[in-house]
Amino acid sequence: MEPRRSDTLFIPDHAKSIISLNNSPDIPFRKSINPYRGCEHGCIYCYARPTHEYLGFSSGLDFETKIMVKERAPELLKAALENPRWEPSWVNMSGVTDCYQPAERRFGLTRRCLEVLARFRNPVTIVTKNALVTRDLDLLGEMARWQGAAVMVSLTTLDPRLARRMEPRTTSPRQRLEAVTRLAETGVPVGVNLAPIIPGLNDTEMAEMVQAASKAGAHFAHYQVLRLPYSVKELFLAWLDREFPDRKNRIIQRINDLRSGKLSDEHFATRMTGEGIWTETFAGLYALACRKAGLAPYPLALNTTEFCRQEPKQVDLPGWA
Repeated sequence: MEPRRSDTLFIPDHAKSIISLNNSPDIPFRKSINPYRGCEHGCIYCYARPTHEYLGFSSGLDFETKIMVKERAPELLKAALENPRWEPSWVNMSGVTDCYQPAERRFGLTRRCLEVLARFRNPVTIVTKNALVTRDLDLLGEMARWQGAAVMVSLTTLDPRLARRMEPRTTSPRQRLEAVTRLAETGVPVGVNLAPIIPGLNDTEMAEMVQAASKAGAHFAHYQVLRLPYSVKELFLAWLDREFPDRKNRIIQRINDLRSGKLSDEHFATRMTGEGIWTETFAGLYALACRKAGLAPYPLALNTTEFCRQEPKQVDLPGWA
């Protein structure tokens, strides 16, 4: 029986800074912005779930229903970019939780942060599985004209029924591919992130998803295999019991094969790809699918030379020249 979901509670997050630094060698960005903590999408596989435990909440329903809102995110971002010590560099939005989750319709913090980045001409990448990103085509299109924006749309399956079971409160695969098309037509570099690939569940769709993304207008692609850090492991296993009891043992065995007999591996060299025969199989299938579809690897080059620092306005005092 699926746990009963409560109404969402939005809690002010009085963060004193908005830009997080990352030193992980297997993550392509160093700076990220997360306007929200917790995520209403409710993706069962989300590796970010355990971060809610640091706040005194659970990584289960609390992660989905107790959303911390950084209401001063745009002001904190503006202050960071005005700081003389800021070195122009691209930042990623959604490094932890999705910046276009349902809360964004209510609070609009992602759009306001994009307005700040556009004003300073500081480049940005976005990773999202929500078609709400198309609301901001005006800003993203403007930034793309000076190579200041790129978007990765997460795609886990083309089957809407499977998507609803894995990701109950986000947009459908069809809507995500439509978002890819609209971004591409606007001139925004856009790709798909096939993540996570769950062996025994959605791995057979890799080639089909790459082809669908290419047909929708995607320019590049990326993939990652399932990660089950900390409490995510127990949540995922309980979900398998509910949703796929007949396939659970095969899925667990495949994950074990990827992780040297374990369900989780946090080593930087292997946590995103796994190791062994299944890793080689996935890599080969993915590379072949991308060659056939004409998709390139995920590009990291954005333009930082356009950065324009907005100095705080000074008020002229009477009698001063």
